[in-house]
Amino acid sequence: MKYTTPVMMFMVGALACAGWPSAVAAAPAGGALKVCADSGYLPYSDKDGKGFENDVARYVADKLGTKLEYIWGNTRGHGGFSEYLARNLDNGRCDLVIDMPYGNNEELTTDPYYASSYVFVFKKNKGHDLQSLDSPELHKLKVGYESETPIETGLQLRGMVQKAKSFDVGGKNGTSPRSVLDAVENGTVDVMITWQPSIGAFLKDYPDLTTVTVPNSRATGSPEMYTFPMSMAVRKNDQALKTRLDAVIKAHTPQLRAILKRHGVEMAGTAAGGSMNDSAGL
Repeated sequence: MKYTTPVMMFMVGALACAGWPSAVAAAPAGGALKVCADSGYLPYSDKDGKGFENDVARYVADKLGTKLEYIWGNTRGHGGFSEYLARNLDNGRCDLVIDMPYGNNEELTTDPYYASSYVFVFKKNKGHDLQSLDSPELHKLKVGYESETPIETGLQLRGMVQKAKSFDVGGKNGTSPRSVLDAVENGTVDVMITWQPSIGAFLKDYPDLTTVTVPNSRATGSPEMYTFPMSMAVRKNDQALKTRLDAVIKAHTPQLRAILKRHGVEMAGTAAGGSMNDSAGL
């Protein structure tokens, strides 16, 4: 996923963060909130406003008391997501990106408002015993994964990437994340390993599939990171907007997570009563 989420592009920043910032008081709202968004990449966003980023943007704009404006772009165009940010957010065409790993080094991130994970996806009736990338059964299965992700690195560490099948949803215009579910459904792969928010909205159409979270632990060696805290992001110098957004997040995190849940996004750790710090291994 080059933009199944921006996780793989900013995983170094997310891994580097050592704690969670505290929210600060809200500043007065004013003017229009210009949000960078992809015009046709569900379940994230589209021009019809059907994505979870659309719903989060509407909610945040309402709480800020501002008009919402979209600056549409193609996150999977030439140069990928980094080029998209440079052309739109960094150049001042828009003010905000709704979904960004917390602590990345390219932009200024807000306090995180949810955490989610990579998951194994497979048919329920197969009953695969998959608890981590170290599960012995994984070596016996046809494995699919998305290229240029932490999962690819994890498979490489275990000498499994050569036999696995890579997918590039985040790098191909017009390709839906549904395609990785179709690959499990039609038997192209036995198990797919993908970012849960990218498929959550579609899982209701695949009742025979199930998911299992990929944990941050491993059998030997240092921990690996497959759960990520997610934030919003503004330009590096826009501390004023970050302050206002942090206040909204602090006051309305349950409501923001409820929006995500309606779109099938599963929370890591927080859904079971844990903290995002614990779920992300921070």
